[in-house]
Amino acid sequence: MNQKQQVKFVPKDKSPFFAVLKTRVDKYFNDNGMSKHANATMVIKTMVLLSGYILPFVALLYFTPSLGFSMMLWFIMGLSLAGIGMSVMHDANHGAYSSNKTVNFLMGHTLNLVGGSVFNWKLQHNILHHTYTNITHIDEDIEDRLVLKFSPHTKTKWFHKFQWIYAMFFYGLLTFYWVLAKDFVQYAQFTKSGVNPGSESENRNTLIKIILIKVFYFLAVILMPIVIFNIPVLQILSGFLLMHFVAGIILTTVFQLAHTLEQTAHPMPVNGIIENDWAIHQLNTTVNFSRKSKVLSWYIGGLNFQVEHHLFPKISHVHYPALSHIVKQTAEEHGIPYLENESLLSALQSHFRYMREIGTLPNPNTAIN
Repeated sequence: MNQKQQVKFVPKDKSPFFAVLKTRVDKYFNDNGMSKHANATMVIKTMVLLSGYILPFVALLYFTPSLGFSMMLWFIMGLSLAGIGMSVMHDANHGAYSSNKTVNFLMGHTLNLVGGSVFNWKLQHNILHHTYTNITHIDEDIEDRLVLKFSPHTKTKWFHKFQWIYAMFFYGLLTFYWVLAKDFVQYAQFTKSGVNPGSESENRNTLIKIILIKVFYFLAVILMPIVIFNIPVLQILSGFLLMHFVAGIILTTVFQLAHTLEQTAHPMPVNGIIENDWAIHQLNTTVNFSRKSKVLSWYIGGLNFQVEHHLFPKISHVHYPALSHIVKQTAEEHGIPYLENESLLSALQSHFRYMREIGTLPNPNTAIN
């Protein structure tokens, strides 16, 4: 997104919805004497997920288990890695984990466990995605990827008609691509477009940090087990790929279930204007799912409450189940649809129906090749 292409939200009619909602949410925390940040449950979850990533790796190094048991440990690491990304890193890099900036900094940099850059993530997620949700060519999360099409406003190619079949495989490649190339691609794109506001010297230091993160990551996760602990190369590489494939499928699928479904809107700006209130835009472009599942909510960091997250990203996800009742009631009072799928299965079905539908759309006049 070029800075000259900034989109503004200009509602036709000023709605009191968000002002009323914020007042009610603040009252909820004040009445209950609660912080908007993490609680003891979140701290325990953090320890469990970090242990689920670190301890299996330690076991791999010191016990050199059989190939089958080794793959099971890498699988557990993949599950834990996805959980860290959705729960710990995500909250922290929104400033929602703690009121202490140092704690947020440390927890946010658990992203380094996947070899990723916090700097790029904040630009893509906090600025482009959260501000311009589902706006084609600006929201990075719905940009077409290789053989995948997510927006109804981009060019349809012949193979997109099959994307609902092969999409899950490519979802599994997300974190592998992330650790290898994504950060360098984004660094170049964000610097050129002006999304990255840093000076030349600041950007040079940022690039050096990204390179060092990658080097350290590969040294620790691949080279050290092979060279120092004499673990067979094929075993390490197989486990590494399995871990990233598992984490990639989970992370990508969960995020897709919030924005690329049949119910979500994909508005296009006219002369740089979206005729809608920003908060209402978030409800039109975001869908919750499986709100009643405590187990799922625990593992995926409340990302099944994406409506609440998009409206209040600086509030820790541990509070979203309670806030969802307030948001839903307030939305209904103001005649605003509160989009949700009752179960994980229904959300998956809606996503793949959507992927099948847009894969056969005629090319729109608004497409930018």
